[in-house]
Formats: sequence, structure tokens, C-alpha cells
Amino acid sequence: MLNRRTLRQFWRFGIAGGIGFVVDVLVLYIAVALGSGVYLGRVMSFFCATFATWQVNRNFAFATATTMSAWAEWWRYVLAVLGGGLVNYLLFSLAVATLRPSPLLPMISVAIGSIGGMVVNFISTKVLVFRQ
Repeated sequence: MLNRRTLRQFWRFGIAGGIGFVVDVLVLYIAVALGSGVYLGRVMSFFCATFATWQVNRNFAFATATTMSAWAEWWRYVLAVLGGGLVNYLLFSLAVATLRPSPLLPMISVAIGSIGGMVVNFISTKVLVFRQ
């Protein structure tokens, strides 16, 4: 059973994810408009969203005093979210390849991927980066 603290962290992690989703979609649409293509654009947008969610998570969802430098924490965060990022990118790619083309397809595909990677990323960041 989850305790109140973990549930509160999960909800805050979800808020961070919502902010990351907005960053992800905006950067993806900008990258595609500049000619990157949807798959390369998603790699770029994923890293921008990862930076945004790290900032929110370290200051809001898992706000704790740490002795780790921000640089070390950033790289630990990136490594921790790679598993969820892989799930995210695979679901995104599957959605892009199988759903009907539309102007909203990139956004819908990002949403599908983000939901798929969320639980994996919550567990990995809680255990590997922001453990207490």
C-alpha cells in the first residue's frame, strides 16, 4: 500500500509530467516545422521535456535537501528516465506509424508515449535520484 507521502509525490510528479508534456509538444512542433521530421524532432523534444521535468521534480515533487551537485543529479536523472523514455518513444513511434495522419497526431502520440512511460519514470526517479 502506498503511503500519503508517496501519493503526494506521485501527484506532484504528474504535474511535472504535465509541464513536460507541454514542453515536449511545443518543441516537437517547432522542430517539425523547421524540417527535422517527427522522429528526430521527438528525440530533441524528449530531452527538452526531460530538463523541464527534472527542474519541477527536484524543486516540487521531490523537494529535499541533497548533497549531490546539480550536475550529478541531472545525469542521474537522465539515466533514470531512459527506461521510461524508451517505453515512451516506442509507444510514440507505434502511434505515429499506425494512427490516421492529422495535424494533432504528434501531440496525441506524445500523450500516449508519456502515459506509458510515467509509472516507470516515477519509480526510477524516486528510487535512483530522489531517494531519502
